[in-house]
Order: sequence, then structure tokens, then C-alpha cells
Amino acid sequence: MAPDPDLAVDRLRLKRRLLVWRVAAVAAFMLALVAAGSHSLFHAHGVGQRDHLVRLRITGVIGADNRKQLDLIDHATTQKSVRGMILVVDSPGGSVSGGEALHDAIARFAARKPVVVSMGGVAASAGYMVSVPAQRLFAAQSTLTGSIGVIMEAPDVSGLLDRVGVKVDQLVSGPMKGQPSVVQPLSPDGRQMLQGVVADLFDQFVTMVAQGRHMPVERVRTLADGRPYTGRQALTLGLIDQIGTEADAKAWLIKTQHLPEAMPVTDLRVRSARPWLRQAIGGIVGLILDDEWTGSVLSQGVALDGAVAIWKP
Repeated sequence: MAPDPDLAVDRLRLKRRLLVWRVAAVAAFMLALVAAGSHSLFHAHGVGQRDHLVRLRITGVIGADNRKQLDLIDHATTQKSVRGMILVVDSPGGSVSGGEALHDAIARFAARKPVVVSMGGVAASAGYMVSVPAQRLFAAQSTLTGSIGVIMEAPDVSGLLDRVGVKVDQLVSGPMKGQPSVVQPLSPDGRQMLQGVVADLFDQFVTMVAQGRHMPVERVRTLADGRPYTGRQALTLGLIDQIGTEADAKAWLIKTQHLPEAMPVTDLRVRSARPWLRQAIGGIVGLILDDEWTGSVLSQGVALDGAVAIWKP
């Protein structure tokens, strides 16, 4: 039986209408998410009208992409109701660029309002980098901190490829473009070039510590051979100011700034989408595409750049 042309046209018209409604529904849903997200990001987590302190927690490996966290810090910097910051650091470090960005944002805050640091079990390398702009650093006696230095690693599997008889030709625009390479050994010139990059990043790290801790650069260099220090050692060396807890850090901030003891503390944190919310968004995207959604586009991970400032036990 031949298909009815009118029926085919009607079905095509219905499909188009359905697509329009789907797109409109998703657009409305995403606008609602943006509005709710911006409200929870800056209102529910730290920018009310009542005077308060903010608490920023930096935990785990510091990634290169921390734009939302930087926005939170910068926004809090401009709020008159924010009287100071308690920075809680429990991190072995991570990306040099991510650590630098957080350091600079905290330094901007500290230039206008007081910051006090409470170190957890570890606040080393880039974790120490982000701490030094604060006016006072607290740590436990057993805290591992310091580890001032930069590391760049590049795997080389060329020996393994030779064993299995695989040869890789690499075409580059210049001799330094292919350095380092996972399929070829690092050349002497490439090693010298990369060592220069690491040395320059290290100089920047040392300068941050010297400025933040008000210490001579050469004094910092004598301490910056990459080793970690306990909180007790760091106190003796001038890398921290006091042994104490987060409660001690808050008490110091309230006392020195002549704030009420009952001053409330509000957390500055990025609220990530709940799993059910990510699935709902994915389902709607799949509805538009009329296809199965894998969810991989919303997966998150910690991105580290090539050079890292991290303590590796």
C-alpha cells in the first residue's frame, strides 16, 4: 500500500512542533538553573547584609581550573558586610597556575580585609603558596607544610617501543617544540630549556613566600629545597606564626579586629550540581537529540598543568 502523502506531511509537522516545545522547555529550565545557581552561589553562601566572616576551604589537590572559587573570593572582597576571612587549607598542593591564581585572589582580599589561615593535616607546596598572603598562619604541631618547590615530570616510553619494534617519527617546527616527548628521550638542550622553566616558576614561588612572610628572598631560598616541615619546625623557621586550631584562628581574627565574639561565619563554597540534577539535564539533552545520553560531557576531574607544586610522600 502506497504511503499517504498528507499523512507524511502531518507527521513531519508534528515532529517539528515537538522539537520546538522541547527546545523551549530546555531553555526555560536552564534559565531557572542559572537564576537559582547564581542565588545560591553568592547569597546563600556568604553575601548577606549582616556583618560576618567568611570561611574558605581549600582541600585536596589544587587544580588548574578554579574560576568559580576565584569568583567567590573576588565577590566577597567587594562586600561591605564581609569583615574578614578564615582560610582553611588541607592540601598537598597541585597545579602551579591554579595555586598562583588562588594566591593572587586571596592577596587581593587580604589587601582590603584580614585573612587568617588554619592549616589541616597538610598545607604543602601550592597549599602553602595560597596561605602566605594571610596576616597570620596557624597550624597543628603535626601539620606538614612548606615543601616550597616546583616539579615537572615527563614519561618516556621510547625504550619500551624499541623492544616491541615500534618507531615514531615526530615532525616539529623547532628543536624545542617536541620537548618533552613521551616517545623520544629528552635531549640535552630540551632538558636545559625545561630546567629553565622550572627555575623561573620556582623563583616566582620564592618571591610569593618572601613577600607574604616578610622574609628576605635569600632566607626563603635556604628553606626552599622542597622538603616539608612539621608545624613545630615551621614555627621555629618563621613559615607559620602560631600553633593552634581553627577556633584559635577565629579567636585571633575577632580579637585583633575588635569584632563581636558572636560574629557569624559563612562558608564560601561552590555548590556543584547534584547527581540527580546532572541526570535530569542529561535526560533533557537526550530528549532534544532523541538519542541516548552517556553523561560524559558533565563528568568532572582535577586538571593539572605540566608544572606542579605538590608534596609527594
